[in-house]
Amino acid sequence: MDGCAYWRAIFEERQARRQQSERERRREGEMWRRYLSSSGNAGLNALKEKKWDVIVIGGGHNGLTAAAYLARSSLSVAVLERRHLIGGAAVTEELIPGFKFSRCSYLQSLLRPSIISELELKRHGLKLLKRSPSSFTPCLDGRYLLLGPDRDLNHSEISKFSKRDAEAFPRFEKQLEKFCEFMDPLLDSPPPETLQGISSFSSRIRNNLKKSAFWAHCLRQAITLGQKEMVEFMDLLLSPASKVLNKWFESDVLKATLGTDAVIGTMGSLSTPGSGYVLLHHVMGGTDGDRGIWSYVEGGMGSVSMAIGKAAMEAGAYIVTHAEVSRLMVEDSGAVNGVILADGTKVHSSVVLSNATPYKTFMELVPENVLPDDFLRAIKYLDYSSGTTKINLAAERLPQFNCCNLSHPDAGPQHVGTIHIASERIEDIDSASQDAINGQPSRRPIIEMTIPSVLDKTISPPGKHVINLFVQYTPYKPSKGSWEDPAYRESFAQRCFNLIDEYAPGFSSSIIGYDMLAPPDLEREIGLTGGNIFHGAMGLDSLFLMRPTKGWSNYRTPVPGLYLCGSGTHPGGGVMGAPGRNAARVVLEDVNKPLK
Repeated sequence: MDGCAYWRAIFEERQARRQQSERERRREGEMWRRYLSSSGNAGLNALKEKKWDVIVIGGGHNGLTAAAYLARSSLSVAVLERRHLIGGAAVTEELIPGFKFSRCSYLQSLLRPSIISELELKRHGLKLLKRSPSSFTPCLDGRYLLLGPDRDLNHSEISKFSKRDAEAFPRFEKQLEKFCEFMDPLLDSPPPETLQGISSFSSRIRNNLKKSAFWAHCLRQAITLGQKEMVEFMDLLLSPASKVLNKWFESDVLKATLGTDAVIGTMGSLSTPGSGYVLLHHVMGGTDGDRGIWSYVEGGMGSVSMAIGKAAMEAGAYIVTHAEVSRLMVEDSGAVNGVILADGTKVHSSVVLSNATPYKTFMELVPENVLPDDFLRAIKYLDYSSGTTKINLAAERLPQFNCCNLSHPDAGPQHVGTIHIASERIEDIDSASQDAINGQPSRRPIIEMTIPSVLDKTISPPGKHVINLFVQYTPYKPSKGSWEDPAYRESFAQRCFNLIDEYAPGFSSSIIGYDMLAPPDLEREIGLTGGNIFHGAMGLDSLFLMRPTKGWSNYRTPVPGLYLCGSGTHPGGGVMGAPGRNAARVVLEDVNKPLK
């Protein structure tokens, strides 16, 4: 049995087992929508009736996570969301009748296991659909590469291109797993930042003891890892991903397939120093304890946000949609005193968490002449560049790939995981990146295609499919043309569709309709400054104690009572929840409440 046939057998078995009542799921979703809508309609009056313990600006997944933990600790919490639905970039929207799109984020792996268990997200409706195989790379020469959690099948698939690489691949995976285990405690902890501003002697002592304990733990972890592995770890962090991959492998298609994780959401190429860390960042997660496994979420990525939102509301948090914050209120003393909404409504609290980007928070929401000039300059000149465009498609049928001899109208293993289009060589990725650096969308874009409706039968009509295209590279401001020009947008979308046609003839003719979010759209619709999906670049100069900027990595800000809780803080972007949980811990420490 060849690899494709094996994966088809596994896939069909899993499909047969995955049966659940669509009517029950729809009823539960409708109950949730009614509850949120009613709270939103009555929300503005209720917001003004009291001074809240905590206000959270933005109902993205990190803001909701922070709200859940704070409410569980008996604080009164109000979440204010600008849009008509919660979730931020982790939302499900029915933009074409019958088709429900994970409009921005589209896969789950990074959500911290502690959050899933502590907030009981599965009880609140979170259902993860593991993908096996997890990756399919078609080649124009008629070959293909399938990868997944089965090591024997990986060996067989990679051997088609290189016996040496097939032997090296398990060692590569094992090393990355070791590095992820080393990083795990760092993700779930606030950085050991020096206390800012005036603090009591006892607070300084406690902070110094916590920092000492943190670094002592890191030292023990490093000793356990060993010097040789620590050197390899530092090499991965500092090197271009191309150097790392070239050291391990010789086959172009394997290196390019793995390399896409090192550039996703960035403007950089595989030759960019530090891109090795981005590669590691995208294998840090897992699904149900299986390291590095990405999954679909039943009902789309909005189901993640809905589950966290339910946990927050069960704990007592109050969530209001259509509540755009226009300005923070700051007292003469310099401390925050609440927010002013776009309609003029004032909502009072001495603690405010912002799930917005650092730029949005400090350059647009904080009043002028409140923040230090050097801090404002640091925030203003952070790297918010983005090369990402998201295209959501409704399709009549599945794409049929020339290279796969098992092409069939029904879903097969080639349709289950991430499909890498135009990623056959490292040079393909570098060339696409260079086009964007020169000011133009890539002539041959790098496309990650996913088809969640293959596993999730709740998001499309029977026999039809939802297809996600995560496309790179597209500059925010092209040197020629504009994303505001419908013809320009249509031309780029067709470029992507025509490229897929090279691998799967007839794909373009299957498209019923599509929604496209270029970088300016991601900024306008979702609030992502510059269209950057991580709230700011994930370079080595913007991580850990440097995120969002030096001296302010512990979620506190120069405005007393104002905290950041979004992806622009440690440990960074992705649907992770760690920034929200960590920020809640810092707030609870400051108000002398235990984390629950």
